[in-house]
Amino acid sequence: MNQKTMYNLTYGLFVLTSGFDGKDSGCIINTAGQVTAEPNRISIAVNKGNFTHDLVKKSGKFNISILSQEARFETFQHFGFQSGRNVDKFAGYTDCKRSGNGLYYVTAGANGYISAKVEQEVDLGSHTLFLAAVEDMEVLSDTPSTTYSYYQSHIKPKPEAPKTSGKTVWRCTVCGYIYEGEELPSDFICPLCKHPASDFEKVTS
Repeated sequence: MNQKTMYNLTYGLFVLTSGFDGKDSGCIINTAGQVTAEPNRISIAVNKGNFTHDLVKKSGKFNISILSQEARFETFQHFGFQSGRNVDKFAGYTDCKRSGNGLYYVTAGANGYISAKVEQEVDLGSHTLFLAAVEDMEVLSDTPSTTYSYYQSHIKPKPEAPKTSGKTVWRCTVCGYIYEGEELPSDFICPLCKHPASDFEKVTS
C-alpha cells in the first residue's frame, strides 16, 4: 500500500484560529470543507494535540483563513511548527485582523476567511471533527487557493540530505523533521507538525 496516494486528494491548507479567556492561537490544518449549503455548514478536523483544538472546544467558535498560492513558508512555520501552549503566536504578528466574532484571521497569503460557530463534535480518536454553522465570510484576494500538492512542490523548501554517518533516519515529508533509528514506531507523531508515522520516509540506511 502506497501511503503517498493520500497526497493526490485535493487537500487545501488553512490557518485555523480561535480564542478563549483572553488567549488567541492558530494552527495549520488541511481538512476543511463545506458540507451543506442551506443552511451553510462547514466541517474541520483538528488534531487533539494542538492548543487551538482546545480553544475551539472551549469557545465553540473559530475562523478559517484559506491560504493562497501567495502564502509564504514562514506562515506554515509560524502556525505549524510551534505550539500555542509555549508561544503567543499573535504577539507581534501583524498580518492579521479580528473579524466580527472577535477572533483573528490571517490577511497575508490568504484569499478569504470564514467565521463559524460549532454545532456538533465527533471524536475521531487522534482528531475531533467539528461541524459548524457559517456566520460570516469574506474574499480577500483572487489568487488561487494553495493545495497540499502545491505546497509540497512550490512552497516547502526542498530538504537537504541529512548528515547521518550511515545511520538509519526517517524524515517527515511535511516539515522535514529527522528521526534517527532503525525502525520508526508506528505510533510516532512528529513533534513539530504533529503528522503521523505514515508521513515519514526512510532516507538513509
